[in-house]
Amino acid sequence: MDNQQHILIIGAGLCGSLLALRMAQRGFQVTLVEKRPDLRKTTQDAGRSINLALSDRGLRGLRLAGVEETAKKLCIPMNGRMIHDKAGNTFLSPYSGRKDEYINSISRPGLNMLLLDEAEKMNNVKIIFNHACENVDLENASATFKDFNTKKEMSITADAIFGTDGAGSIVRKSMFENHQFLFSFSQQWLSHGYKELEIPAAENGEFRTYKNALHIWPRGEDMLIALPNLDGSFTVTLFLPYENSEYCFANLTTPEMVHKYFKKEFPDVVEMIPNLSQEFFGNPTGPLGTVKCSPWNAFGKTLLMGDAAHAIVPFYGQGMNASFEDVVVFDEILEKYTSEENINWTNLFKEYETLRKKDTDAIADLAVDNFHEMKEHTAMEIFQKKRKLETAFESEFPEVYYSKYSLVTFKESIPYSEAMKRGRAQDKAILNFLANGKITEELSLKEKLELVKKETEAILRNDEVAFGKK
Repeated sequence: MDNQQHILIIGAGLCGSLLALRMAQRGFQVTLVEKRPDLRKTTQDAGRSINLALSDRGLRGLRLAGVEETAKKLCIPMNGRMIHDKAGNTFLSPYSGRKDEYINSISRPGLNMLLLDEAEKMNNVKIIFNHACENVDLENASATFKDFNTKKEMSITADAIFGTDGAGSIVRKSMFENHQFLFSFSQQWLSHGYKELEIPAAENGEFRTYKNALHIWPRGEDMLIALPNLDGSFTVTLFLPYENSEYCFANLTTPEMVHKYFKKEFPDVVEMIPNLSQEFFGNPTGPLGTVKCSPWNAFGKTLLMGDAAHAIVPFYGQGMNASFEDVVVFDEILEKYTSEENINWTNLFKEYETLRKKDTDAIADLAVDNFHEMKEHTAMEIFQKKRKLETAFESEFPEVYYSKYSLVTFKESIPYSEAMKRGRAQDKAILNFLANGKITEELSLKEKLELVKKETEAILRNDEVAFGKK
């Protein structure tokens, strides 16, 4: 359709670029403004971007905009977690018992460039780079920007503004500082930070370790993960406490200490990272935090989406996927309003937030849970038994059983909040049975499944009673 309404999107990262493309496809006049230079023309700073895991919810958003197949060309499938112990032993823990379910390693800048290219092809999209948002007039849907090069300011007025400017959102800050409505905001930091390293490709261009997995070196308090890249390298991320630990960012201050630490905790990695100390001290240490806020909209003129509304830690691989799902959910609600000559943005924004916020709160909590699972539990025998049992359930009864991970990652028809509720109940049921020895080898797999299903439903009923739900 053709629509003369003007949409201003602040922030041309992944969420903003996909939103701009989709809104343009719906016929809106779109202006997309980004504070950074065009990443298609400028090399992005190294060491600041955790590799992304693209899964079903994110693919659904790309499918909506017609770019799924193009994006898949940038992907490397990862079928499971490859767990590395201190002795160098490895085992693969599949993400699912269903053979067609896997996640994908993808380059953040590569995907962002693809979306910018597609948005730029639309004749009703204007993209402006190197302009930082200074402030937003929330009531009048107007924003002021400063050109990094000329230092000149300009203002843009629109029918609606979308803040997709990330965890440090200026649009959200404008809401926080506005005293005409009540705005709640929380930012919780983990005691851990992260640092990016790289396992380069071998001399023949091959991968130095198994290609189709997310590699994890779980060590209790700290961990290392590695995701494959198309050029044969792996992006490696170290998650480590800032302080108050035998090994932490505060005391790893010399090349000798860094090498001692890696040789003790990750001996098989040392030989794969030839420039370990240079990369360790050359790349920045990044923080890990969760942002929650409400409301997401102001005066029916401005709406927060993506990390600006709900930044999460990366341990479920759902940050980008959740942001892309934001676009899908918004688009579905927008469909009901497009028949109106003048879209009621106030009602649209409120309906979107009411439907969406409980789910983004859920994935934020699940991501923190998964942080502890990855660095501690993946190496525990009882956890490995649970995963083996769940994989067997999914393989033998693919239409009946989905693990918590599968519900979150592969079952996009189920909201995050429902996936969290059911997934936690299933986990509790299986772990209790394993701890109490009630799942024995004498039982058939079907009998084990029936036990777990029955106990899961009992836990869900008890939870409903405890929380006063009928």
